[in-house]
Amino acid sequence: MAYIETKERKDGESTYVVRWRAGGARAGKRESEPFDDLPSAERFRDLVKGHGEHWPPGWIKGHGFVADQRRQETMFEPFALAYVDRLTGIQGDTRSKYKKEIRENMVPWFGPYSVEDGEGSIVRTMVQDWVNDLEAGRLAPLDPRDRKPRTKYAPKTVQNKHGLLSAILQYAVDAEPSLRASNPCAKTRLPRLDGAEDEEEMVFLEREEWAWIHECLKDDAKELGETIAETGFRWGEATALQPRDLRRRNGRPAIRVQRAWKKDEDGKSILGAPKTRKARRTIVITHKLDRMLRRRAKGLAPNDLLFTGPEGGKWDPGTFRRLRWVPAIELAAEKYGLIKRPRIHDLRHSHASWLIAARVPLPAIQGRLGHESITTTVDRYGHLLDALDDEVMAAVEWAMDPNAPLPGFLAHSGLASATGALPHVPRQHSGMAQDTWKDASDMAQDGTEYDIEPVFVVTLDGREVPFANRQHAQDVADQWNDDHTTAVEAMRANGWPEDKITRRGAVGPEERERWTGGGGVWTRMPDREFVHSALASYSPDGDLNYEPLPVTSLWNWEFEPDGFTTRAAEFRTEFRPDGSTEAHARGVNKLAVKRAFEQARMDALKACSQNPNINSADVIA
Repeated sequence: MAYIETKERKDGESTYVVRWRAGGARAGKRESEPFDDLPSAERFRDLVKGHGEHWPPGWIKGHGFVADQRRQETMFEPFALAYVDRLTGIQGDTRSKYKKEIRENMVPWFGPYSVEDGEGSIVRTMVQDWVNDLEAGRLAPLDPRDRKPRTKYAPKTVQNKHGLLSAILQYAVDAEPSLRASNPCAKTRLPRLDGAEDEEEMVFLEREEWAWIHECLKDDAKELGETIAETGFRWGEATALQPRDLRRRNGRPAIRVQRAWKKDEDGKSILGAPKTRKARRTIVITHKLDRMLRRRAKGLAPNDLLFTGPEGGKWDPGTFRRLRWVPAIELAAEKYGLIKRPRIHDLRHSHASWLIAARVPLPAIQGRLGHESITTTVDRYGHLLDALDDEVMAAVEWAMDPNAPLPGFLAHSGLASATGALPHVPRQHSGMAQDTWKDASDMAQDGTEYDIEPVFVVTLDGREVPFANRQHAQDVADQWNDDHTTAVEAMRANGWPEDKITRRGAVGPEERERWTGGGGVWTRMPDREFVHSALASYSPDGDLNYEPLPVTSLWNWEFEPDGFTTRAAEFRTEFRPDGSTEAHARGVNKLAVKRAFEQARMDALKACSQNPNINSADVIA
C-alpha cells in the first residue's frame, strides 16, 4: 500500500517520497515519486491508492499531470444528473427524488471533482469521509459555515445513499470508452445495521388493535382504512380505485389494480401504472367489502374516484395522516391503551402478517401484495414465519413417522366446528331469549317479498334460504362451502356418514316457481361476519354445569340469527327452564368478547346469589 517516506537533503530541507508496489502485490514492481512538500505527497499517495496501487492516468513521472484533464461533462454534478436522466423504468417522482439527493447530499462533497481518472478525480478516501460525515451529521466541505446542522442519517439511510453514488460512479467505469479503472465505492466500510432496524420500520397490528383504530377513525376515513387493511393495497393504489375496477374472479367479488397515484418530476400528482408489472393484479375480496365499495360507486362515472378527500378531490396522504390517522391513533391510545404507533402503510404490513398467521402460502401473499419477486416477500415478512415452528415440526414428525398422527393444527385454531373431538354443549332455547337477541329469520328483507318468482333456494346445513337473484344464491353457496371445507374434511376423516357430510355443505341453488316457506326472500347479498363467542352455564347454587370452552370463532351469515352480530361485543345472562343460568358473549372483536364474557359470568353469579330458593352461603362468589 502506498506510503510516504521522508528524506533529509544536504541543504537541510526534506523530500517526501511516495512509494508503493504496482497493483499492491508483494512481488509487484517498486514505484516511487518525490515531492518537495508534504501536502502534495499526501494528495498523490491518495491518488495511487484510489487507482488500485497504480500510477494515476495522465500522470507523467517527474512531471505530474501534463494538463488539467478535467472536462466539464465529467465533473460530478453534470455527470450524475445526466446518469439519472438516462435511467429507464423509473417513475417521474423517483427521478426527481434522485436528482434532489444528488444536489443536497452529494454535490456539497464531490462537486469540485471529476468522475474521470486523473487529476482532481474522486477517490476512495473521499467516499469514506462522505459516509462518515452523513452518519455523524457533519457539514460538507462546500457547506457555508453558518449552515444549520445536517441530519444524522440512520445506517439504513446511509446505505441507500451510498448505493446511488456507487451506481453513478459505476456508470463512469462502464462507459465506452471507460472513464475510470475502478469504482471508489467498492470497498467502503458502511455503518452496521442494528439487525432489528428493518423490523422496527414496520409495525404489525393485531386484529384487535386495528379494530380499535378503525373505531376511532372519523366516518369519512373508516371505509378507506378498511379497504387498505382488507386488501393490503398501497396508499396510492387504494386512493386511485374507480368503479370500473370492481370485478369478479371465479365467481367471487374482486378488485383490479391497474393504476396508482404517483408524482411527476415537478412533484405534481398524476395517475399512472402501478409500481411494477406484478403490481397490476386482480385480488378477491369479501362480500362485505364488495358491497361497501359498490355502494360508494352508485351514481359515479366509471372513472371517478371511489375515495375522495374532504373537498372532493384526491386524498392527500399528508392531510389524511395529520387530520385523520394520527388523531385516531391518539384516541385509541387514550381509550384502549394502544401502545404501537403505526403508519398508514403499516396496514399493508399487518395484512400480510394476518395472512401468514392464517398459514396462507407465501406465493399467494406475494401475488396479493403485488411483489415483483417472492424474494421481496420472504425478505420483508419471512421473520414472521417463526410463529409457525410448532406446525412445521409437527408436519416433519408426521412425514418421518408413519405412525404419527396427522398434525392437528385446527384443534388449536379456535375453529370449534373444524373438529368433532370437541365436546358438545347442550343448549336449550327458551322464549326469554327473544327479550335480548331478536330473531330476524321470519322478517322479509328489503320489504315484503313473498310474491317474487322464480326464487333460487340454497340449502345450508338443512336450512333453506331463498334468493331473488341466482348469482347471490350461487355466491352464498360457494362461500359457505369455502368456509366449511375444513369441517367437512374433518368429518370425512373421522368416518361420518356421507349423508351427514353432504348436509353440512351447501346444496343448490335450486330454482323454484315461488317461495312457500317462512320468512321473506333475500333481494340483496346478506352480510357475513367472523363472530367470536363464549358460553358458560351455572346451576342454581352457582356451580359451573361444565367447564367453559375456549372462545370459538366462526363465520356467521345474516340469516343465522343465533350466531350473527355486527357489534364488537354483546352479552346476555338468562335463566333456563331447568333452573340454570347461562352467560353468553359474542361479537366481532375477540378481545372485547373476552371482556364481555367475564362481565356476563359476573352477572350470572349475581343472579344465582339472588335466587330466593338458595342459601347465599352456598353460592360460589
